Amino acid sequence: MMPLSDARKRANLKYNKKAYDRIELKVKKGERQIIADHAALMGESTNAFINRAIKTQMQLDLSATTNNDQESE
Repeated sequence: MMPLSDARKRANLKYNKKAYDRIELKVKKGERQIIADHAALMGESTNAFINRAIKTQMQLDLSATTNNDQESE
């Protein structure tokens, strides 16, 4: 694989800045590797795994909230 040219690097950075938000995530020492290993085991990048975990948890939270609202009626 050929290394990226400086122009391509700049173009990638410009696109990423426009298309994505960044979130800093802090985990305890050693957890980063555990997360990365788990993601690899699932065939995903660490970023893809974290995004999937967040989306899954948000769906669970919303479904629990909806169920609680229906029970209180």
